Amino acid sequence: MTIPAPALAGIAHGTSSPAGQAAVAALMRAVADAEPLLTVALGFVDVQHPDAPETLAALPAGLPAIVVPLLLSAGYHVHVDLTDAVRAVTDRAVLLAGALGPDDRLVDLLRDRLDQAGLRDDDVVVLAVAGSSDARAVADCRIVADLLAAAAERPVALGFLSAAEPRLADAVAAARRDNPGRRVVVSSYLLAPGFFQDLVLAAGATVVTSPLLVPGAPVPRQIVDVVLDRYRSAA
Repeated sequence: MTIPAPALAGIAHGTSSPAGQAAVAALMRAVADAEPLLTVALGFVDVQHPDAPETLAALPAGLPAIVVPLLLSAGYHVHVDLTDAVRAVTDRAVLLAGALGPDDRLVDLLRDRLDQAGLRDDDVVVLAVAGSSDARAVADCRIVADLLAAAAERPVALGFLSAAEPRLADAVAAARRDNPGRRVVVSSYLLAPGFFQDLVLAAGATVVTSPLLVPGAPVPRQIVDVVLDRYRSAA
């Protein structure tokens, strides 16, 4: 008798943006297409339903599960919300995987987005991240900025959209002040369109890249591979 593999429950932040909702749903369809024998489900930690407990409860009875946070760094939602949700499950075995980032493949995708946005040799780059009150998540973001700096062969400043400093608008203003006459390009380290991407667009940059997922475009294989690697690493 073949023992079924644990379900992959991808848990995203959640958004009220239809474009963001569509992009994240497309990601999980791509994950399911890449591994057709897996049971794949999508849930959320905020804004949308089903939440993590509802997502796990809806899986086939008794089927083990691995929760993969569809989050780019491991902050409060991973260390508290999802950890508590996993510990509360009593009707099946559930494991919690790591957040998606930092990961070199995501940095490669950030570099691709910069190229698509028309990055020039003399452009100044600022990495836009969601931000967190959790120091571990902030440290993850600094690692990504350093990796992107190496990939883009130029310094990369960091700007946060919430909970940490410097705020993105301030980082953009500082980059413009310190580099007169040069374009300021913001690299969006966000998973999908939504409220935070709107904040990135309003921060005053000359150019803003698309987030990692773009509605209507093919889901980047890099993200699919990272999701599946997180799943396998936790199994």
